[in-house]
Amino acid sequence: DVYSPSIWAGWYRGLYTEYKKAALSAIQEHQHVLHVEWGGDSHAGRHTEDSAQGLEEIQAGQGADEQDGDYFLEGGQARASKDTDWTETYFCDLVDWHLKEQETMPELTGAAQWPFKDFSTPVRPENPVPYMNQKGVLERDMTPKEGYYVFQSYWATKPMVHIYGHSWPIRWGQLDERKYIKVYSNCPEVELFLNGVSQGRRLRDSQNFPAANLRWGVDLPAGRYTLKAIGYAVDGTVEDELTQSYQIESWGAPASIRIDQVNTEDGLSTVHCQLVDEQGIPCLDAKDFYRFSLAGSGRLIDNQGTARASRRVGACNGRAQITVDLNQQQNVLGILVDRLEPCFVNLSVCSEKTIRFGE
Repeated sequence: DVYSPSIWAGWYRGLYTEYKKAALSAIQEHQHVLHVEWGGDSHAGRHTEDSAQGLEEIQAGQGADEQDGDYFLEGGQARASKDTDWTETYFCDLVDWHLKEQETMPELTGAAQWPFKDFSTPVRPENPVPYMNQKGVLERDMTPKEGYYVFQSYWATKPMVHIYGHSWPIRWGQLDERKYIKVYSNCPEVELFLNGVSQGRRLRDSQNFPAANLRWGVDLPAGRYTLKAIGYAVDGTVEDELTQSYQIESWGAPASIRIDQVNTEDGLSTVHCQLVDEQGIPCLDAKDFYRFSLAGSGRLIDNQGTARASRRVGACNGRAQITVDLNQQQNVLGILVDRLEPCFVNLSVCSEKTIRFGE
């Protein structure tokens, strides 16, 4: 027989660096251990510059099992599931550590990821996507989260390379502040480019955490920049590229909702919004809840269980979006965030176009 223990090191109990100790303890008691229940929740599109934020009060040495009520977002002892922001950044570090440790445990019969994708639940109304268990490496609509590529870098045989942060449009910090670029790849060697300039090659080493030694410390320029990674495999190369922005302006508390962009195509309008402070600076750590409503004969594309298609949803670094089926009519979208003035957007039937505000 095969036994699968519930070990949630770094999520419901303790720190993820305690995983191996907890797993080996279970293996001593059972001949065949297949570890399936592990990982954590992540809100797709929410990222952080400091993945250790929220872990300060968590005590080590308290075990790694899930106990009754641990999934609640309040009460009980300090734990990552309650005290962190459910960022993809932390989730990637958590599973990266687990996967590297599993490679050093020949006693482990095997491992799998539960669940593969986010799924609906009758509880957890306070989650960033309400009534969704967000532990998947895919969103409910099968869109890969960043964590998907961490698993791929360990378990896939086909060469791959992925720069962390495809759903992270704006990073932040000070000028001349060293920032790390993480790349997940199963190639033995990867080269990183910043705005076309090589930042050097690095050799993959699964035991060199994080990102298996595929991380580069760089000085990001203010404004937009482009990253490119080339993975050198035995029989060729693979590439990945993304464009981000680097914000050096600090921000205060959210003061208003800014509409950044409206995309209209095939009778559907997608509205992108951002929380900003009194000076109009994006609040890149904001996680306030947005609520969307609609007046008109159209309908919201909501209740889909994703961060991009929910009537009520936690902000992703201050951002949120929703799509409206216009039904060939004019509609008015209402956007509400607690303590802020509501925002209303007139959506008209028009030819396919993208409207970017502030340009």
